Amino acid sequence: MQPRYNYAKNSPGGYQAMIGLEKYLAQCGLEEGLLHLVKLRVSQINGCAYCLDMHWKDLRAMGENEQRLYSLDAWRECPYYTDRERAALAWAEALTLITEGHASDEVYTEVKAHLNEKEISDLSLLVATINAWNRLAISNRTTPGTYQSAKKHEAVTV
Repeated sequence: MQPRYNYAKNSPGGYQAMIGLEKYLAQCGLEEGLLHLVKLRVSQINGCAYCLDMHWKDLRAMGENEQRLYSLDAWRECPYYTDRERAALAWAEALTLITEGHASDEVYTEVKAHLNEKEISDLSLLVATINAWNRLAISNRTTPGTYQSAKKHEAVTV
């Protein structure tokens, strides 16, 4: 499969704005592992092969446990995630699947119990941003498998 177009080249201002969001999110205060875990889960929901490859590799390079990665799409049934991660994942799913409940009060109450208002705002920006990246990569048919994590891979045993 060949990419259809080059959004970075054809729309450099928009691309740089997206990079600006990424730079903000990287220093916003949310844990790096949580950022990538949410990006991976949203990419699973959206079926974005390129982003799945990217965020899986980034999480592994950070030393994330394989068991948590393999089980991410069934996080509700697994004991491997903290209450904070569960709340963030529930919020991410609610925003990604916005037509299914419109980010219900129940999910908001859950996330508010584990994240403060700034963190919820930043998490919401994160979810909006990865959804945008997913849509760009899917519509462009960006080729998965080429991404290399900038971090040194550190394997973690289960």
